[in-house]
Formats: sequence, structure tokens, C-alpha cells
Amino acid sequence: MWFVQQLLLAFLFFFFLGRYLKMRWKARRLPPGPSPFPLIGNLWTMRFNMHPETFSKISKHFGNIYTVWLGETPLIVLHGYKAVKNAIVSHSEEMSGRPASNFMTDIANGRGIVVSNGHSWKQQRRFGLMTLRNLGLGKRGVESRIQEEAQSLVENLAAQNGKSIDASDLIIHSVANVISAVVFGHRFSIDDPTFQKLVAINQNLIDSLGSKWGNLYDAFPWLMKRLPGPHQNTFKNREFMYDFVRSEIRIHQENEPPEEPDDIIYHYLAQIAKTRDDPGSTFDIANLLQVVVDLFTAGTETTATTLQWAILLMLAHPDIQEKIHKELDEVLLDSSAITYEDRKRLPYTNAVIHEIQRFGNIASVGTLRRNIKDIILDGYPIEKDTNILPNLDSVLHDPQYWETPYKFNPKHFLDKNGNFKSNEAFIPFSAGHRICLGEQLARFELVIFFITLMRKFSFQLPEGVTEVNTKHVTKVTLQPPPYKVCIIQR
Repeated sequence: MWFVQQLLLAFLFFFFLGRYLKMRWKARRLPPGPSPFPLIGNLWTMRFNMHPETFSKISKHFGNIYTVWLGETPLIVLHGYKAVKNAIVSHSEEMSGRPASNFMTDIANGRGIVVSNGHSWKQQRRFGLMTLRNLGLGKRGVESRIQEEAQSLVENLAAQNGKSIDASDLIIHSVANVISAVVFGHRFSIDDPTFQKLVAINQNLIDSLGSKWGNLYDAFPWLMKRLPGPHQNTFKNREFMYDFVRSEIRIHQENEPPEEPDDIIYHYLAQIAKTRDDPGSTFDIANLLQVVVDLFTAGTETTATTLQWAILLMLAHPDIQEKIHKELDEVLLDSSAITYEDRKRLPYTNAVIHEIQRFGNIASVGTLRRNIKDIILDGYPIEKDTNILPNLDSVLHDPQYWETPYKFNPKHFLDKNGNFKSNEAFIPFSAGHRICLGEQLARFELVIFFITLMRKFSFQLPEGVTEVNTKHVTKVTLQPPPYKVCIIQR
């Protein structure tokens, strides 16, 4: 028995030693980084999460390009604007891949726009860009739909009569209705239980991506596919979303399409019919399902979370809120609906909107890339199919480009004369070939929703509350902590 135990210990020792040496051999040409443990890599050091603060601490020791290990898979992390720009802009085409297998990729079955690769990704993305652009035109264009939802949100908030509330659900449902109109062609009642479940499941899916289980899946996809755990519920939730979208597709197929398609599904069904005889076409129902889910998921989360940050930051900075009200009262003299162009007449308010995006930084560290060709980054040869993380948080807090990177400061976007000024390190939607598909839609929404709300309301702390917590909660996005607000009509 003693001999068997010793033999087993010796086997385990040499097994782990062998795995460790294999990782060290693989790391010999990679950028430096913290020493990994056998099998788990740096997951223990990272506390099984990809927190911006953790990456920032590592960069202080290893510089602006370094390697961490997710299990036995190396991940090259790029820190700061120069390192990120050199990769995703200067090597835009080479950096356009997604990991072949991780949690996000497997949830989407490698389809759609966000996680697909190669020819399929190029076709789906080109379709998405063209269709969103087309849907922005005409009387029933995207801007008018945003204006309607912004007004609906105003009415729902005004009905609360200034009492202390958590406004997050009302905001999320309003924003979800914008993207619903874009992809499904219609909005939903916020009291619709099926719509409420769709929104809740969408939020759960997003939260799961940034969970410890999600990070374990990224490190050990071959194992986690087979193990029970909360991550398996995400695949069940995905099926609910697929069933919901299938139902919407059937309704579109049963109805006569309009002369000019007015939503994503009609456009996509027309594209399927148009390319049916093309052997190189990737347009099919499976991709349509995922394209719709991609757009709904990203289109709801980004704007809704940013607007929640906006209200929280107005509570924390009543002086800034007062300056916005003053500018709006002086410039917007009539009662017409807010348009995207109005931002040009409102330099201070525009600067605040940009600073909300920078400070709130919902993208957190961003999404993994994969280089589809061999490249050289900062002198290091990076072999094809290496996972790379352009850390967006480090860009939006880079002290070389932001005067007070960890303080909310609209002056980051104002010149000495009070005019709006841009900043090259402002890339909340990423950059390069994988820049967020819905960037323009999100910009329209933020301007119209935020200015409409600020024009109608004053945001105040509930009675007895004297301090505002603006420390983010890290999930797959950086979310504001839960809070309550009194929304007073002006």
C-alpha cells in the first residue's frame, strides 16, 4: 500500500512538472507575465475573474504587453492606448478573429456576427451594417423609434410621482423596445410577461459570461461542456431566446412582406431568398436566429447600462446636472422631440455624455480577439491563432490621455473655450474590423434618451441618503451598483 501511494505521488509530481515545463516551453517567445501554475495557469492569481483592476496591477510589473494563462491557454493582454491601437488598428485585418472555442463562442454555436469567423463573419457583418444603415432612413427610421421610446420612458417615470424608485427595469425595457422595433418590427408592452422574461433571460445570459463559471469555461471548454453547473443554465436560456425568435420569424414568413422591409428579420429573409442558389452563401435560418439574438443582447445591454450610469452620476454630481439643465434651457427653446443633431448645439451636455461612457466603460476589458495570421506586437512574434485581449478599460483610463482618469470629469471633452473636443483614446466601442456593429445606433440612443430625460426631470437622492456609491460592479460589463432615485419633473 505504501509503495502504491509513493508511486501515485511520484506520478502526480512528474505529471504536473511535465505540464508546467510544457507551458514554460510554449511561453519562451511570448511576452513576459506572472508565472502560471500547472493546469490552472493564472486563474488563481486572477481569482477566476477578468477584473480590470487585476490586469492593471499585472501591467505595473510586466509592462503594456504581457501574458496570462487561462488554464494551459496563453492570453496576450494589451494595456494602454498605444499598445491597443498598435494591435487592433494597425493590424486590424490580422486581429479580426474570435477564439475557436470559449463560453461566448459555444453559446452562439459560432454563428451570427459577434463570435463568427472568416467568410461567414464577413457576410453576416456586411449584411448587419448595410441593413442598420437602411433602417435608419425614412419616416419610420431608427431616430423616430428612439424618440417614441424616450417619450414613453418619460411618461412611465413621471407616473412614479417623485417617489424613491429603482428605475433600472423601466430603462432596460425602454431600450429593449428600441432594438425590438429594429429586429422584430414592433415594440412590446412593458407589462407583457413574455417580453419581461425575454429581457430577464437576456440579462442572465450577459451576467453568466462574466461569471467565474464563464471564465472557467474559457479556460477548460472541453471539460466544462461536460460538467454540470450554473453555466449549463445559460444554454437553456439561449434556447428560450431561440424559441422566441423562431416564433417571430414564423409570423414574418406567414405575413406578406412590406414593399420596403422595415426590420432585420424581413431584410434577412429576403437575403436568404436572394442568395438561395449561391453555394458560398452563409445566409440561413440558423444564422438569422443568432444575428437577431446578437443584436437584441448587445443592443439592450450597452445603452441601458450606460443610462443607468448616467442617472447615478447625475446624483453624484448635482453641480454638473445643474449646468446641463442651464444649457438645455438656454438652447432648446421649443418643445420638439430631441434629435441626434441637437448634440452639436450642446457642447457641455455632449461632453457629459462622452464622459459617462468613458467613466462607466460598460465594455470593461472588452472581448477576446484571435489573430488569423502571424503578427509582431511590440517586438514579440505572436503565432497565428493566439488569443489576445485589447484591454479597453486600460485605454479609457490611460493617464497619458486623460487628466483625471479615475474621476468623473466632463472637461476631458471640453477645450479652454468650452467647446466640445474629441480624444483619440475614446474607443468605448472598440476599433478596427471588430468595432461594435451597433455603435451608431447606441450613439443615437444615448443622445436622445439622455437629453430627453434631463430636459424633463431633475434627479435627486432619496430622503436620508447623503452619499453616492459610484464603484462599479464587474460582470461581463461594468455595471453601476444598485441605487434608488427620486425623479422630479421640472
